[in-house]
Amino acid sequence: MLGTIKRTLRSNKAIYLFARNARMAYRRRRLGLREVDPTFYCAADVRIAPGFEAGAYSFVSRGAIIGPRVKLGRYVMFGPRVMIVGDDHVFDKAGVPTIFAGRPELRPTVIGDDAWVGAGCVIMAGVTIGTGAIVAAGAVVTKDIPPYEIHGGVPAKKIRDRFASEDERAAHEAMLAEPAREFGAFCTPMG
Repeated sequence: MLGTIKRTLRSNKAIYLFARNARMAYRRRRLGLREVDPTFYCAADVRIAPGFEAGAYSFVSRGAIIGPRVKLGRYVMFGPRVMIVGDDHVFDKAGVPTIFAGRPELRPTVIGDDAWVGAGCVIMAGVTIGTGAIVAAGAVVTKDIPPYEIHGGVPAKKIRDRFASEDERAAHEAMLAEPAREFGAFCTPMG
């Protein structure tokens, strides 16, 4: 029965968008998300710290845990179970247990426009993932990732460039310079 209702709603774009927007308005209030674009979407079970910012058409999938001072650009995609954690304990005070050593000022974590972070990635707080970068599923990101590079592994290392030529990269950058808009097929994310 519920599956039939969902299929009916998804088949009518206007009704689906109304329901989706209502769900996200509730989630924004519940999670205290004041700095996200109205087109941002996240699954119901994400945990997001206050102060989170997200650009237009960004998406955070199921099971994500996002710590404080995180900013997503436009068109960013997070796969399931992505975590942005760490960088929040002083551990190098001799003679003081880490639990009592205090916390440093938390550095911001920035994910550039059109970045894709695969399922199960762990991103250490304070890193920057450049515009158009892709992080392979299961990677652990401990250092900044330059724009338009694909990284994977533990710790994440460069696999290759995203585009084969500078012309392709320039064309993509020109598209990203335009105002945010919906592209192509109608998307119905999980959650």
